[in-house]
Amino acid sequence: MNKNLKTSFGIIQFSWKKTIWLYTMLFPILFIDYSSIQWQDLALNILLLFLTVGIGHSVGLHRGIIHKSYKTSKTFRKISLYLFALTGLGSPLNWLKQHYFRDYWQNRNDCPRYFQYKHSLFTDYYWNLHLTFIPTDLVRYQIPEEDLNDSTILWLHKTWQLHYIIFMLLLYFLVGFNSMLIATCLRTSIIILGHWYIGCASHKYGYSRHKINGADESGYNDILLGLLSFGEGFHNNHHSYPTSAKFSSKWYEIDFGWMIAYLLKKLKIISAVKTQKGNLKSTAIAYNSTNWKLPKL
Repeated sequence: MNKNLKTSFGIIQFSWKKTIWLYTMLFPILFIDYSSIQWQDLALNILLLFLTVGIGHSVGLHRGIIHKSYKTSKTFRKISLYLFALTGLGSPLNWLKQHYFRDYWQNRNDCPRYFQYKHSLFTDYYWNLHLTFIPTDLVRYQIPEEDLNDSTILWLHKTWQLHYIIFMLLLYFLVGFNSMLIATCLRTSIIILGHWYIGCASHKYGYSRHKINGADESGYNDILLGLLSFGEGFHNNHHSYPTSAKFSSKWYEIDFGWMIAYLLKKLKIISAVKTQKGNLKSTAIAYNSTNWKLPKL
């Protein structure tokens, strides 16, 4: 392991589970007959992206469970967790823990190298998608016990791959082998790589309106990445208003995740929805003008 990654706060090691799953999803896309893709395949995948990434990941796990930006019923909580499992991103418990680890360290000046973004895109690809952080002290991160001991989260932690395989088999019988590969392996590969890239790029380049005082990372916004990721690409906004269910701040920042949350609020599926109003982080300091950081040519 790279000596620069060593930290007294935990162990950073190669994860065979993450790596095997990643390439198990990537390899089958070589056998897809792309010439036979029909509009039904596109419609199915748009629907699955809306359900799994939009509701399952962005609104359900990220904004709802992790950041507590709204209140909802146990039923919707369970549905959103199950939809997250069908993204193919992994265990909701592992994702919840890793998010708390990253948030904790990125909001400090003594952030370990592993959680920083002072390295190349290719290095981050290896670190983020092949390594894992195991803390020496879990209590430090103040993860709510209600989430660590949530029965649905623990159940999906143990069985998410089984549910994903069952989903693959169901699609195989309903739409055929080629369409199944498109709706599972190709979709999940795009989700995994897309989530990684957006997370990396949104910490390296873009525009920002606030600097988080005392933090190693303040994040950046990107209009295109925000559009494609249900608002997840508006990272500086999210760092500045972490408890807000709304990641966009301007009319030109299109946040489909917020649109879903707003619709769910109107349908009374979620309530007590927090927005950016009155929720600016205490350590967020506004720039006099928009701050830009562009890639070096």
